[in-house]
Amino acid sequence: MLVRSGVVRQSLPLRHLLSSTSLRFTTQCPSLSIRRAAPDSHRSLSTKQELRPWKRKDYRALAGFERHLATALDDCRPTDDIAFEGLPNSITSAYRPSPSQPPIYELRSFDAADTLRVKPQLATTPRSRVNPHGIPGDVEEMLSVFDACIQVGKLERASLVLKRFGAMNILAPEVLMELHNVYLHERLAQIQDDPSLDGADDIHKWFELQIRHPRLQHTADTIAYMLKASLITSRGSRLVRLLERYMGMLPQMSALESLFMVDVLNAKDLATISELCPEYNMLDYSVNTDNVTSDSLSANELDESARQVEHHARQDVLQALQALPGSSESVPEVMGTPQKGVGLKVLKSTLSLFSDIPPGLDIGTLSREQQREIQMRLEKDCIDAALSRWREENQALLSMGLNTTLSSPSLSARLFDWHKDLEARIVDELQKIEVSEAVVLKGKEDLDRCLYGPFLRQSSPSRLAAVTILSSLSAIAMSGADKGILLTSIVSQVARITEQDIRSQLQSAGRPRDKKGVQKGGARRLMRNASSQRLAANAAANAAAAQSSTTGNAPSNVVFEHKEDPLREDRPWPVNIRTQVGAALLSALIETAKVRVVREHPETKALVTQMQPAFTHTTSLKKGRKVGTIVPNRALVELLKREPRSDMLTSQLPMVVEPEPWTSFDKGGFITSYAPLLRVKNGEREQRIYTDAAVARGDMDQILKGLNVLGKTAWKINQQVFDVMLEAWNTGKPIANLPALNPDIPIPPEPNSTDDPWKKRLWIRDVKAAENEKSGLHSVRCFMNFQLEISRALRDQTFYFPHNIDFRGRAYPIPTYLNHMGADHVRGLLRFAKGKKLGETGLRWLKIHLSNVYGFDKASFQERENFAMDNLDNIFDSADNPLNGKRWWLEAEDPWQTLATCFELKAALQSPVPADYVSSMPVHQDGTCNGLQHYAALGGDTWGAQQVNLLPGDRPSDVYSAVAQLVRNSIDQDIADGVTIAKIFKDKITRKVVKQTVMTNVYGVTFVGARAQVAKQLNDLYPNMVKNSGLDMKILSTYVTKRVFGALSTMFRGAHDIQSWLGEIGSRVCRAVSPEQIARIAGDLEKNKMEKGKLDKHKSLGNKTLQAALPDLFHSTLVWTTPLRMPVVQPYRKSATRSITTCLQELVMTIPDRADPVHSRKQLQAFPPNFIHSLDASHMILSALECDERGLTFAAVHDSFWTHASDVDTMNGVIRDSFIRIHSDDVIGRLAAEFRARFKGSIYTGKIIRKSATAKAILEFRKTQRLSWADELIMEKKRQDLLSSSNPDDVEAGKAMVTPASIFEEMSVRENLSVVAEENPAAGLGDVSGGMLSKGERSVEAPDEDGASDDLEVNEVESEPAADDEDREVEVKPLSFLEYAGTNHFAMHVAGRMYRPEPAAPASIQLWLPLTFPDVPEKGDFNVQDLKDSKYFFS
Repeated sequence: MLVRSGVVRQSLPLRHLLSSTSLRFTTQCPSLSIRRAAPDSHRSLSTKQELRPWKRKDYRALAGFERHLATALDDCRPTDDIAFEGLPNSITSAYRPSPSQPPIYELRSFDAADTLRVKPQLATTPRSRVNPHGIPGDVEEMLSVFDACIQVGKLERASLVLKRFGAMNILAPEVLMELHNVYLHERLAQIQDDPSLDGADDIHKWFELQIRHPRLQHTADTIAYMLKASLITSRGSRLVRLLERYMGMLPQMSALESLFMVDVLNAKDLATISELCPEYNMLDYSVNTDNVTSDSLSANELDESARQVEHHARQDVLQALQALPGSSESVPEVMGTPQKGVGLKVLKSTLSLFSDIPPGLDIGTLSREQQREIQMRLEKDCIDAALSRWREENQALLSMGLNTTLSSPSLSARLFDWHKDLEARIVDELQKIEVSEAVVLKGKEDLDRCLYGPFLRQSSPSRLAAVTILSSLSAIAMSGADKGILLTSIVSQVARITEQDIRSQLQSAGRPRDKKGVQKGGARRLMRNASSQRLAANAAANAAAAQSSTTGNAPSNVVFEHKEDPLREDRPWPVNIRTQVGAALLSALIETAKVRVVREHPETKALVTQMQPAFTHTTSLKKGRKVGTIVPNRALVELLKREPRSDMLTSQLPMVVEPEPWTSFDKGGFITSYAPLLRVKNGEREQRIYTDAAVARGDMDQILKGLNVLGKTAWKINQQVFDVMLEAWNTGKPIANLPALNPDIPIPPEPNSTDDPWKKRLWIRDVKAAENEKSGLHSVRCFMNFQLEISRALRDQTFYFPHNIDFRGRAYPIPTYLNHMGADHVRGLLRFAKGKKLGETGLRWLKIHLSNVYGFDKASFQERENFAMDNLDNIFDSADNPLNGKRWWLEAEDPWQTLATCFELKAALQSPVPADYVSSMPVHQDGTCNGLQHYAALGGDTWGAQQVNLLPGDRPSDVYSAVAQLVRNSIDQDIADGVTIAKIFKDKITRKVVKQTVMTNVYGVTFVGARAQVAKQLNDLYPNMVKNSGLDMKILSTYVTKRVFGALSTMFRGAHDIQSWLGEIGSRVCRAVSPEQIARIAGDLEKNKMEKGKLDKHKSLGNKTLQAALPDLFHSTLVWTTPLRMPVVQPYRKSATRSITTCLQELVMTIPDRADPVHSRKQLQAFPPNFIHSLDASHMILSALECDERGLTFAAVHDSFWTHASDVDTMNGVIRDSFIRIHSDDVIGRLAAEFRARFKGSIYTGKIIRKSATAKAILEFRKTQRLSWADELIMEKKRQDLLSSSNPDDVEAGKAMVTPASIFEEMSVRENLSVVAEENPAAGLGDVSGGMLSKGERSVEAPDEDGASDDLEVNEVESEPAADDEDREVEVKPLSFLEYAGTNHFAMHVAGRMYRPEPAAPASIQLWLPLTFPDVPEKGDFNVQDLKDSKYFFS
């Protein structure tokens, strides 16, 4: 007989865990993840009493039982027979036998039927007013308030939220039940602290009145909580009665397993229940009551244990560091730029950790645990470092007998007083919040305090004060200290940083540990999380399978129905709450922050000292709206002008341990600091929803692994370059791109008072320009000061740059101050941590790299190699005596990178065997106008491909010189034709004039923007051109820009057609209505028909009502899939605004929502450049993956790829192969197939010429039918459904239907009539008309090439063009007006053309048409396989 003890019986077999967790879907709540030992079960249980558990028949002892060996072995299953379903891929991949799979860097096949599509959000839940208890009526706000109340233990407020949820009936029953479970959990914690029968009565009453409801089904968690409450507070017969009652609510055959899985009842609880209620079979789940785990420990004991573990771990690390040997050499301090703010000192405090490390010791040599501990300390110490610094400086002044209020010479010495006063003010505000929550009749201030109060309580007053000060000064410094800052911007900044800090605190506090530092409940949490991931990953496939089984046809695409999880951990604060919190903290800072102002008395001339407010809140009218501004005191401005922006440094420093692998949207990169996988701007949700769905079904695997490859590249500081840079910096003189400490910028003399007033205005303008230039140089120096301090701290360390991506898939390093995407001096400071021998070819590539960074990069490789050899004397002199020698390196295009290469090349050449020299220098290979390379491959343009080095050649081609030559040829032809203005530009068009325009044309620059670029170059090269020609620069630059655009359209004909095609399909999508939206419109129309008089506003399709209604109907944003299967969602929508009344003033905030209509102009203007960016991002990631497979060290700056000199040839082969793999596929054809699948069933609005016979027939049809625009839309949708049916009778019925679209289809062929193309701001490559400025466009900017985004998530509301402007029926092309605006008749005559208005576009009518797309443009004869032999593709 095998006797199994209670200890053995305590753990369930793995198959039991898997089988039980696979039956439910787990939602995560911040409250649960922080407060609970483990998540709970979500199995819904029936309350029917007839499902009472079976009675046990055998009353054996609880201590143990006998069992035959044969039956005991039944629990053992062969490992190969255990199902892996429910476990994440990261775990199972190592164990599941997998068939031969293609390499990770190979592209997966594309199937349009597998297109991922997220079901659109058609409308938002309507908001209700705040009730008398101060509970908001918005679902998002209520959930956030509930969670905050749970976090801070304000259960009375949390119960009010639950009651309102129950009354409003707006949450799914299972979600509301989960909220009740969260509430019960916290209520139990309170009862444990104060076990009273009154408390027990309250919780039992809550169960009866709020939970025992027909809509709600309690779960195993609910029963476990009620059992726990009974055990804590009841005794005797009452306890037995309660236990019997709640146990009777469990379902048959799974009661005990459920109670075990929820981790609420500990061993003693289960034993007690078994003893008092022996009729329930708890035998197999009883546990050894002597083994009391940390589940029974109090929260205080767990917190104290965690603190002790952390303290001991840090002490162990520091002791280990001190015990290790290091270098005794000291490094000079970085001479600080005079700045009296906090940014640099906070940075130094944060970096003070490295002062504990012996010089010369690399943290990378420590154990993995020690490295992680140091990294976690770096990520946590920002706020603590600031507080410590302020306190130390304040105490230093007090120790000298100085009054810090009156004698503080700098801002940093005052900040401790600011902090102390602000902390007291926040404490007072928290007391007022208590009063407001308790008062019965609440006023406006009371209701506001009830809203933001729980959120302020989540942090300490001291930390709130520090975060408010730091974020406010940072926001003001970034916006320009002397200009002030919009109230909406600074409120959003303060709230955003506060939210991040609170979230970080909660995340750190939410990991209960036992005395050994082991987190409890990990296995059970793993099973639950695995179940959640499995269900989420299979949700779309299950829906598609269900559809397929129902219809018998394969689904056209995979529809993922996103349901916002109201309990997810990373739920952002709603805009209203953020605004209220930010305004409350900022208001407190304005009231308490003071600065010492010293002024001269106007009469006595004595110096007068006065304490004045540091910030002033002012309002002004802007576009008819009152706009608030925070203006810093002039004395504060003088301090901030000398201070760089002091951003929060938590996640802005490199990591000293290899980054965490990316596994989901918010898991990867830093260890404790939050950093999202995707850079989401302005709170956009749709891109995240698509990303989560793609990650869940494995579409993002290559992206995630590519980011991991980039992140694991190890870096070090180049000591030689750093020493030279530090010496140059400390001189205070301008060297290379280092600005002077005190730049000498002359200020013109002031004109006499009798001079022309115009001269006075010009003088003021010149003085402001000089001051701005000086201030700008100083700001640059201050920022460099940050970078040098970080470099000095990391001089002996190996460090890493975790990466994330933007919505197009482009990768960026997360640390902002020091990374390889920085300026020349930063790139010169960085080298790979691991070196490689140069080998046979490495020395050659090192010489070529020197020529490239010097600026000699347009020659052949042999010429570049010869350039290096011809300058060996200069190279050696630069390396031996960089600051006091010939200083040849300073003449380079990238001087610091040139100096770094000089050091490396000299060391290699002087080594005994140069091929054996171990080099750690990153060697770059840059693409030739990479956007045009992709366009040339897409369009098959042989001529264009030759100009961007896609075809083999003896020397590199230069597309900019080629375009300049075409422009010169065009000008020569104009001169021959007698065009007067052309003579001005004879032999004046150089490569520099056209370079910027050619480079940005592929990224969506408008004609107006390109004209400004050309004007700037002409002004720089020929400052007297305007004076000599007598023509305005606008006319001169317009003439040249038109020729540049014409040259591009000639050279890249196929690319021009593709850009035009992209604009057309994008325009149709942005004017389309989805099938889901049509169904909603049909439902609303049917509802309106039942109410009298509701259809008047829909009487006619051609009336003005349609013009006003159409822009709000279009919700289809442009979505496509990259070659790496990443979904790209353009975020441009017309977001609604909301007026929020705060304690400062009423603010109008932008509230982005998935249901907002699309901003068609921004969508179309951004589509082509974003599509190209998604291709070059895929190219980079593919190259990174293959380089990693081949053992290469790899780094990239978009289209500049880096590796060791010895591996350049290998990397070049990888780069070519990756590009060929992408473009060997029909990229544009695949996009067309995806759009057809993604937008299947949609209907869009088209225009046809009103004078055509087809239009007349449609108008006649409308006169007889008199249908509303909604009726016509629904009728056309019905016709399309019938035509696509598999039933022949339905098809015949569809053919018999008459709609405007059917009339168009029948008559347009005979009339040779097509749909009128809409105005397209994203016109083809080199197209002039597509980029012209129109009304409302000045606020619309093309996406920048680097994809930089504003950190502020809520911005001031921008004015948008009216609907009539975007859907006008008649328009005038503005080209001629823009060319000659402000020009007299003589100037126009000289230009060779008189101004004549362009003819107006013919009138048109609108109609609903099934969404189809034009044929893909015919591709040219360029074969991408020829790229294999092009050695200058990347060079």
